[in-house]
Amino acid sequence: MAAARNNAPVAETTQHEAFRGDLLAHCYRMVGSVEEAEDLVQETLLRAWRAADRYDPARASLRTWLHRIATNVCLTALEGRSRRPLPSGLGGAGEPDAPLTPSLDVPWLQPFPDARLGDPADAAQQRAGLRLALVAALQLLPARQRAALVLREVLQLPATEVAEALDSSVASVNSSLQRARATLQAAGPVLDDLREPADPDEREVVERYLAAFEAADIPRLTRLLADDVVLEMPPVALWLAGRDDYGEFMRRVFVRRGTDWHLVPVRVNGGTGLAAYAGDKAHSVQLFEVRDGLIRRCVTFADPSLFAMFGLSPTMPAVA
Repeated sequence: MAAARNNAPVAETTQHEAFRGDLLAHCYRMVGSVEEAEDLVQETLLRAWRAADRYDPARASLRTWLHRIATNVCLTALEGRSRRPLPSGLGGAGEPDAPLTPSLDVPWLQPFPDARLGDPADAAQQRAGLRLALVAALQLLPARQRAALVLREVLQLPATEVAEALDSSVASVNSSLQRARATLQAAGPVLDDLREPADPDEREVVERYLAAFEAADIPRLTRLLADDVVLEMPPVALWLAGRDDYGEFMRRVFVRRGTDWHLVPVRVNGGTGLAAYAGDKAHSVQLFEVRDGLIRRCVTFADPSLFAMFGLSPTMPAVA
């Protein structure tokens, strides 16, 4: 009834819904929160439903039109907002014996469950644009620069369409892109994640990490780490750098929390991650950056509430 009341045929509403996962990934890149992105997608689809009779397929594809609406919904939501960081974006590295005090007042960057993508035609490109290092670097950009970069580099829209989406000129968009790329370049080679596949050994390395972790075998675990590996643990603002500090921290974990851990592989931010249960209780979601067969970064989101986003139980299911 509502669709008829707004002169939006049911077929068009169904077409819009087919892009939900695609739009969710887009909004997540913009705001860094899955929960907030879901709300923004709902607002996007509502606006598209109301404006369905004004959509002109001769001017833009349905996907481009929906992303244009989503971008403007995100820009409105980002007005006056602080960015969502990872701990490494807040200051220098700490020590492995530092207090693990959560900073609950910080709006931390969240992980993205790949299952929320659905099955878009460009799933590979969508997953590449979800790598956590890239999304974290995007948070460094002003909102309009962030939007321009996502539309141009991730969605690969022509500069003319980006300008139209942002109600701007091509010259202004190109200037924004130049500044955004310079900022990201200073943050590392994160744009390479859009064009290069994940390390082919990633899944095998993470599986070996899982086995070493569950066995509380620190020597075996640290052999999987790069010399300059980084460990981050939001909502704790602490982060560690280097294989030795990582190993010392894991010793501390096993002393404090015991060695009864169970890890479940999950697909997260375009890669292979692990959901960790301490005993039978949900503990954390771990993401890995793997290059040249070694773990370069582990981001451990110590937030049991995230398990629901991945369709996981808050308690470890009993093994039959």
